[in-house]
Amino acid sequence: MFKKYQLYISTIFVKYLLLISLIFLGLSFVLNFFEEIKFFENYDVGIKYPILLTFLNSPSILFELFPFIFLISVKFFYIHLNERNEIEIFKNHGIDNLKVLSLLSFITLLCGAFILLIFYTFSSNLKNHYLNLKNKFSSENEYLAVVNENGLWIKEEIGTSSNIIHAKKFNKNNIEEVTITQSIAASDKVNIITAKNANISDKIWSLYNVKIIDKFSGSKKFEKLDYTSSFDGEIISNLFSNLNSLNIYQLNLLFSNYSKIGYSTTDVKVHLNKLYSLPIFYLLMTILGLLIMMNFTFIKTKFFTIIIGVSVSVFVYYINYFSSLFGSNETIPIALSIWLPHLILFLICILGGVRINEK
Repeated sequence: MFKKYQLYISTIFVKYLLLISLIFLGLSFVLNFFEEIKFFENYDVGIKYPILLTFLNSPSILFELFPFIFLISVKFFYIHLNERNEIEIFKNHGIDNLKVLSLLSFITLLCGAFILLIFYTFSSNLKNHYLNLKNKFSSENEYLAVVNENGLWIKEEIGTSSNIIHAKKFNKNNIEEVTITQSIAASDKVNIITAKNANISDKIWSLYNVKIIDKFSGSKKFEKLDYTSSFDGEIISNLFSNLNSLNIYQLNLLFSNYSKIGYSTTDVKVHLNKLYSLPIFYLLMTILGLLIMMNFTFIKTKFFTIIIGVSVSVFVYYINYFSSLFGSNETIPIALSIWLPHLILFLICILGGVRINEK
């Protein structure tokens, strides 16, 4: 059971965490709303779609901001205690800075686990609905593209033809063991096109070692055949690039499916490692925020707190960004690219935490 001082400290910290989260959620909602208004300016949909899409997308934006929310929240928490001289009161009753830091660390880890397991699942589901709804307006062609254990599947409509495309292997601009089933509208004609491989670097695909099967005229073979599609390699890759719309189970399933069809799993690995590291990241940001407040005593106002918080957040963001970029490009191992910034933050926290009880 929590002691009274532990319950009090936890309540104050969680209160500021929720308050700062609501403020950031409000800002995210407003900024995203204007983006959606701009997107729909050429569509006669009224105001309901921008509001709906903003509602669906805002939790995902908030999820990306949580490391900085923890940093700013712990700063306001410290100001709250310091303004009431409660830091000194705690010390006089044997509650030193290390005990406060340990308690905040424990609360942060609990919140981090909740955010990762519950909130992320919730936000990713909303993001998925957001993308599906927005895709109805962002493309004139009816299509469906999925990756599963059987390979890449695409359904598209080109003119009067409805095509289902299957490829067992997909790697950037090349697909292998391709089958295209063409159904012609207003007729019973069905063509089956098979190819050993295809170059899909642009929307005019180059099929190689082709066989066309037509139930009326038999089969024909070609060394090369061009096929016009709504997709190219880049478009197909981008369809699966928004990993924030998948929960952890779906991400692991996608990783398995990518591996089976020979598609690069680098982006999925990077994203999964980022997710797994988040509770530790939140913990380090909380510790860093509290140490800054304890070591830099001139930060006593909320204005300076926000300025310093934003500055530190920008610094940490770019460290994480460039490090993960090296991982995505496979310049350094993926695990190292994600955990190296955390190691740097950990060392900074260790240095800042020396003689913490003397502050």
